[in-house]
Amino acid sequence: MNTVTSPMLNRYLQSMKSILFAIVLLLFINCQAQQVNRSFIEELKEKVTDKTYPKIDAIVVEHNDKIILEEYFNGFKKDSLHDVRSSFKSMTSLLAGIAIDKKLIALNDSLGRFFPELKNEAKRRIRVRNLLEMRSGLNCEEFYDIGPECEDEMFKTDDWVAYCLGVNLIREPGLNWSYNSNEPMLVGEIIARASGMTVMEFAKKNLFQPLGINDYQWTISPKGQGMTAGSFYMKPADMLKITDLVRNKGNWKGRQIVSADWIKISTNCQIVIDFSFTRYSRIPDARYESARYGFFWYKERLKYKDINTDVLFASGNGGQYMMLLPEYNVTAVFTGSNYGNWRGKLPLEMLLKYIIPAIEKEKSR
Repeated sequence: MNTVTSPMLNRYLQSMKSILFAIVLLLFINCQAQQVNRSFIEELKEKVTDKTYPKIDAIVVEHNDKIILEEYFNGFKKDSLHDVRSSFKSMTSLLAGIAIDKKLIALNDSLGRFFPELKNEAKRRIRVRNLLEMRSGLNCEEFYDIGPECEDEMFKTDDWVAYCLGVNLIREPGLNWSYNSNEPMLVGEIIARASGMTVMEFAKKNLFQPLGINDYQWTISPKGQGMTAGSFYMKPADMLKITDLVRNKGNWKGRQIVSADWIKISTNCQIVIDFSFTRYSRIPDARYESARYGFFWYKERLKYKDINTDVLFASGNGGQYMMLLPEYNVTAVFTGSNYGNWRGKLPLEMLLKYIIPAIEKEKSR
């Protein structure tokens, strides 16, 4: 028996063959690109495991809202709390923005408004903006090892706020950048006094609970003052939520946690600080520029091989980073235990040699 296929059925079958071929080809291309992507990621994991990159405790990377790398090392696990050190300063910036959005404080408010016990008239004129930019003029310097190391001295006292207020004013506020922990500590106390609650309560209600961050540990002074310059323990996955909040201009799952205007102004980063994180990561052949500072946030231009892009980041001693690469729609978190040495900057090298090239491969599909 002969079967005759109609012209219409023929066209249908040919069309289906074309569609199936296209699907198979697309899947093949996608798998090939993903394989190249994973080769960078797998090599990075090997370098951390074999201690080429020592004392890296966690790496979490998200691209286009999808986790592409989440690994824990050195006994740390997904649920382990890690000291984020000074990267918490950038969270204090978010808390300040929330307080400003609520009109509890303003950038041009002076210390005199919040600290009636402060009698020095010159100090009373220091502005909230000066604190957020680390340009208060108070005599502290913890970045270049030239001192004085005010944080260490502060921890020896019972009243950390009183210690911060007691530091000598040595220059005009707003003049020069000087990295220290006094200023974010004072910002935290300003938020507490303006809101009528502890900074711990304010952060829980207005930042952590809305993001579903429930497991963390504050460092608190003998007098009950929350440390807002560092020494805060949280999960790397929750650090990523903070970074994603900034990427999404203050919005979290449809809820505006902090205004987009605050994210813009606080991360504008125009203060040149005469220091390159890329340089101190010691990556060969990188072209480095000075990092810039905003309101407790850093920004640096990354130039390495074909890479030429900005990274916005929070940084803490030992290798604690929350990073945002806007041009790649990437957020990344690193935690580590390289305290007090240059290896704390190794995440910059890992970003340039492995993570960005992996995303480049994804972009080229």
